[in-house]
Amino acid sequence: MTDKVCSVSELRPTRKAFLGYVAGIAAGVAYGLNPLFGVPLLTQFGLEVTTVLFYRYFIAALCLGVWMVFRHLSFKVTWRQGWRLLCLGAFYTASSLTLFLSYHYIPSGIATTLVFLYPVIVALIMVFLKVYPTWQVWLAIVLTFVGVVFLCQQTGDAHYHPLGLLLAFLSAVSYSFFIVVINRSKTIRGIPSSVLTFYALVVGALFFFGYAAMTHPVVIPPRAAWGDLFGLAICPTLVSTAALACATRLIGATKASVLGVFEPVTAIAVGVVCMGEPFHRYIIVGLCLTMGAIIFMTLSEHRHA
Repeated sequence: MTDKVCSVSELRPTRKAFLGYVAGIAAGVAYGLNPLFGVPLLTQFGLEVTTVLFYRYFIAALCLGVWMVFRHLSFKVTWRQGWRLLCLGAFYTASSLTLFLSYHYIPSGIATTLVFLYPVIVALIMVFLKVYPTWQVWLAIVLTFVGVVFLCQQTGDAHYHPLGLLLAFLSAVSYSFFIVVINRSKTIRGIPSSVLTFYALVVGALFFFGYAAMTHPVVIPPRAAWGDLFGLAICPTLVSTAALACATRLIGATKASVLGVFEPVTAIAVGVVCMGEPFHRYIIVGLCLTMGAIIFMTLSEHRHA
């Protein structure tokens, strides 16, 4: 894990920025692997969304908990910190649930585009908190969002249900508050990233177990599905959440959220390479815009540091 990196305030600015950008990119790439492991569970094995999400969070929390015990890390937090961690878990859980539910009403590409509103929402929240991004960051936000719009262009006629659009937007809002709380809360600032991630995952596992139990029986997946379940729990959940927490602490909420552009980029790459989805000119334009924005923001940050 990255606890030592994320808790050392004496890092030089250039090294701190470099590690933050690496963690942000890793978080985006890891989260973008959702379709690689999630789609077979929903289609090939026919599992319910809430069942998949429960096992995703439960396995991730279990693996992280075992790792923390092995490393002799303390699970202890104060009551005040516990409430903040409960809020973090609620935001993260709400983001996952609303995103997966939106897939029932609108195409996943459109949902991805709307969820990527979260860098803009994060920037607006930070402005409300009197933390003003530079013009370079604002430009990167605009370019990355336009790039994602190109990446998620759909062919043919499609009907977008208003409920699906609302759910995807709520997913972006929930994810934005998750990032901002990590960055701005003084109460949890001293908590290691692994502990923060563990409690966020535990809250998600408990919620989805209760939600699934009330709507349908929680079934034991077939043996062939466990590989995808572990992949979903480790890469898009455990690695992504821990890396995002680290990046947010090192380079700030706004820049870390902009690096989330690697989520839809990775998801589209997985679709093209592994699932035979089409690769058209809109994807090329989108990749050029998003990668150009990230390179521009990174170089600007390096020059400033």
